[in-house]
Formats: sequence, structure tokens, C-alpha cells
Amino acid sequence: MYTSSEIQQNSSIARTFWRYTIPTVAAMAVNGLYQVVDGVFVGHYVGAEGLAAINTSWPVIALVSGLGLLIGMGAGSLISIYRGEQNTEYARTAMVTGLGLIIALGLLASLYLIMFSEPLIALQGATGKTLQYANDYLMVFSLYGIITVASGALPFLIRNDDSPIVATAMMVVGAITNVVLDYVFIGVLNWGLKGAAWGTVIAQIVTVVMALVYLMSRYSHLAVFKHPLQFSLSDARKSIVMGASSLVMFLYYAVVVAAHNRLFVEYGSPTSIAAFAIVAYFMTLYYLVAEGIAEGMQPQVSFYHGAKQYTNIAKVVKLASIVTLCIGLLWLALVNAFPHKMIGLFTSGDPLLIDEATLGIRLHLAAIYLEGLIILASMYFMSIGKGSISIGISVANVLMQFPILFILPKKFGLEGVWMSMPISNAILALIVLPLMWFHIFRQQRIGNGHTAPGF
Repeated sequence: MYTSSEIQQNSSIARTFWRYTIPTVAAMAVNGLYQVVDGVFVGHYVGAEGLAAINTSWPVIALVSGLGLLIGMGAGSLISIYRGEQNTEYARTAMVTGLGLIIALGLLASLYLIMFSEPLIALQGATGKTLQYANDYLMVFSLYGIITVASGALPFLIRNDDSPIVATAMMVVGAITNVVLDYVFIGVLNWGLKGAAWGTVIAQIVTVVMALVYLMSRYSHLAVFKHPLQFSLSDARKSIVMGASSLVMFLYYAVVVAAHNRLFVEYGSPTSIAAFAIVAYFMTLYYLVAEGIAEGMQPQVSFYHGAKQYTNIAKVVKLASIVTLCIGLLWLALVNAFPHKMIGLFTSGDPLLIDEATLGIRLHLAAIYLEGLIILASMYFMSIGKGSISIGISVANVLMQFPILFILPKKFGLEGVWMSMPISNAILALIVLPLMWFHIFRQQRIGNGHTAPGF
């Protein structure tokens, strides 16, 4: 166990929470901002069809990004649990296992993109220039699947190596690199969607190189490359199970976006998909911040679970819930107060696009803060090793969407498509949030500081 770690019984819960959460939220927010910058450049230099193409590509590339998060969160949680149990050797093996999973799943990710990207784009109803732009965008990523997976996983593995500042720095440098390259490739060289893809891939390479330099340096606490490398099939299985909920959350959002794209083609127009792309950027910014809060909470909760400090877990989750809710409500107020100005970041003044995106903000984002709390609940169960419950929450989120998406548009048309997500979030939150708190309070009642209760 690291004696320098602040995740100890006598440390301030709030101070430790902010120590891990602020860097993670900052990194996720910056990550979200450079995605938004992609949209800004594409919206102004390519137009509505470019925005529609990125939104159509996102559900396809989400599986690759989700694999990185699966490894980062699954192996990262396992590392923190072993640290809480004061077993550094096991933590080191979990780190090496995570690195091995990056290579294996990264190669599979490239194969997936090569084989399935084009039919998955067509399945969403993309045609004409939108289809062409989307294919151009995904072709670049298909060559570098392992880089995309690695850039998603490594910052979280390093954060669980007790180096949250280093992990944040990696993501920030990558994000800044992407913004600069977007300007050069899209704004100056006029490469369009290919330029956006190349900017992202090169930025991801920068992140991966920084991560490898850290892991080989004397600053790495686990120092995996200074010891015999041991890959554990058992740890690989545990990491995949524990991190699967993060992948399912990504896939949930991808499937929901793809379904919305298809329905916007059916009930609206190409402008509707472009408007959805803009609204999705606003959703993504909060989603990533909420994800950052949940992921910042994870090392602390995993450590306390390993150390059987259940009262501390309750304090951390309560603090994370309050922060998530407050930020969600503030963001909702902001986008509703200045919709035209915020939408104007992505378009040169298309009145139809502005009107439809404004409608989307009013309806689609109405319960955005509940999405953040659902993410938090899923992360809580993953952090304590109950990956099956975490996966169940994410799967339920998907399954809840489809009947609502099937029913509402038939009754309300285009507005029904916009309303489906907030209604689904409200229903799921009524189930998931009491489930999480029931489990937390049950741990406190049953646990005596030595025995970890089951669910």
C-alpha cells in the first residue's frame, strides 16, 4: 500500500474526493470541449451535412471508445481494490493485465471498423454527402483502433496508479493538440471530415506516448516495467466484468443516438439530424462532466470497499450525488437561457437549423441531470466489484428507451422523438437511485468494519 496515498481512513473525505474528481472532471470537460470544437469547425467549414455525418459516425466509433473505458475503469477499479487490501503485487499484476487487454481489444476494434462501419452508417439512413463524409471519417479510425482504445484506457490506469494529475495532463495535452490540428486540417487545409479524424488520431497518439513515458519512469508508483510482467487471466476476466458497465453505457448512448438518427430521417429531415448533433454536443458536455465525477469517485469507493470502510463510501457517494445534481441543473438553466447564442457556435446562421435545435434543447435536455445520477449509480456498483448490477443498469437504460421511442413519435411526431430520452431517464431514475442507496445503507447496517455484506 502507498503510504503517501490520501485514500486512508484518517484523511478528509471531501479533500480526497476533490483531489481525484477535479482532475478527472477537468480532463473529461476538456475532452468534451475538443469534441465540441470538432463540431464548431465542421459546422462552419463543412455545414449541416458535416454535422449530420459526425453524428452518424459517433454510434459506430462508440464501441471502440467504450472498449478503452472498459479497460480503464475495470482494471483501474481492480487496482484500487487491491491497494485497499494492501496488496501491491496484485495491483501491479492488474495493471499489466490492463495493458495486455489494450493490445488484444485494440486489434479487434480495428477489425470491427473495417468490417462493419459502412453498413452501420447506412443502417441509420445516411445518404448522399452525409454517407460519404461519414465513411471518410471512419476510414481513418479503422487504421488506428488500438490507439483509440489505448488513449481511452491509459489515463484511467495511470490515475489508479495514484497519479490523477499526470492522467489529467495527458488528456489536456491531447485535447489541445486536437484543437490545433482541427484548425490546420479543417480550417486551413480544407480536409473536411478526414481532417477531423486525423486531428483526433494524432492527438490520441500524443496521449499514448505520454502514458508510456510515465509508466516507464521512476514516477510510476506500481513501476510495472521494473518488475516481471505477469498477465492474469483471472484479473482479465474481473476487469472485463467490472468495466463492462462502462462499455454498455457507451453502447447505450450509441444505440440511442443511432435510433434517434433513424427516426429523425423518418419524421424530420437532414436538418433534424444536424440539429440533433448540436443538441448532442450540449448533452455530451454534461455527460462527460458527470462521467468525470463518477470516475473521480471510483478510486475512493473501490479503496474503501477493499478496506471495508462502508461509512466512508456513503459520504463519498452523497457528495458526488450533490455535485452531479447541481452541475446538471446549472447546465440546464444555461442552455435554456441562451439557446440561440449557444447554437450559433455550430452554424453560420441557418434559421431552420437554429429553430429545430432550440426545440431539441427545450425537450431533449429536460431531464439531463437525471442522466448524471444514473451514471453515478452504475459507477458505484462497478467500483465495489458488482459489475453485473452495473451492467444491468446500463442495459435497462437501453431497453427503456426503445418502447418509448416506438410509441411517442407515432403520437407526437418529431416532438415525440425529442421527448423520449427525458421520459426514459425519469422512469429509470425512480428505480436505480433507490436501489443504490438501499445497498449503501445495507452495507452500513450489516458491516461491522471486518465483514463485507453481500447485496
